[in-house]
Amino acid sequence: MTLPTEMTYVDLPGPGGPENMVLARGAMPEVRPGDILIRVEAFGINRPDVLQRKGDYPLPAGASPILGLEVAGEVVALGEGAAGFSTGDKVCALANGGAYAEYCAVPATQALRWPKGYDAAKAAALPETFFTVWANVFDMARLKAGETFLVHGGSSGIGTTAIQLAKAFGAEVFATAGNLAKCEACEALGAKRAINYREEDFRAVVLEETGGRGVDVILDMVGGRYFDRNIGSLAKDGRLSIIAFLGSARVEDANIAPILMKRLQIMGSLLRPRTAAEKQAIRDGLAEKVWPLLEGGEVAPVIQAILPFAEIAGAHRLMEQGDHIGKIVMRIG
Repeated sequence: MTLPTEMTYVDLPGPGGPENMVLARGAMPEVRPGDILIRVEAFGINRPDVLQRKGDYPLPAGASPILGLEVAGEVVALGEGAAGFSTGDKVCALANGGAYAEYCAVPATQALRWPKGYDAAKAAALPETFFTVWANVFDMARLKAGETFLVHGGSSGIGTTAIQLAKAFGAEVFATAGNLAKCEACEALGAKRAINYREEDFRAVVLEETGGRGVDVILDMVGGRYFDRNIGSLAKDGRLSIIAFLGSARVEDANIAPILMKRLQIMGSLLRPRTAAEKQAIRDGLAEKVWPLLEGGEVAPVIQAILPFAEIAGAHRLMEQGDHIGKIVMRIG
């Protein structure tokens, strides 16, 4: 097919509020060796996009300055050495930036075909959250069947994904959320108990629910403000996986004695700075272990809203309001 020389994309002339993002025309993305070029049909909104828009998320070297970390669409061109896909394939992919556009170039090793029965919007809601949960909960923290698991922010895109995957792989799941509706959504997805953090002490509830033992794994995106209570919520040989610090990056006057006494492990990671080989390994794990669950209907992305491309500012406002449950997806065309 003949490709255009320009595309429409979301431009960010300077950091600031959602209104700073504007649709603009510009050059097509460079297709590097190993890349596939995707004609974007839908893309997801993620918390790092908001931070980047505000100027609080430094770009990794070589990343596109255009916002956006996940896409779904059709492969329209292949870079030299790109393998595993052909033009016309419907794929979703973890992007290193550049998703807020009509076309996006991504490494072929970070792409997967749409699960059977999926459309662009459902496929676009998968990459960022599923890569993150798989890498941090199952690869790093090694959650396994029969263990107990607590996820903070259970109604977020990360949270709704983590609840479902942990449940599907045989763990007992607890979650925190900020209101009754969000707690009910978490329990409907498979959480044994959702804890309203505005009204309850999650540490006390977790210990009560587990007979004083605590949980084996915690996935945390709050950070410093939850550190002591997370440590107190873990069982012997428990693992705390920190993926963000929305509630503070600093821990004041922490008691580290339980870490020693209970042989706890504390780990953290970001997805975007990982190497291409690391992202490929996550992709391969998802293809083998998780895509069959999606195709069988045992797990599915939770989508709050699907909005047209031109309403990108409204999508960011919705994200920042924090009232959504699951993902916010933009559709192009």
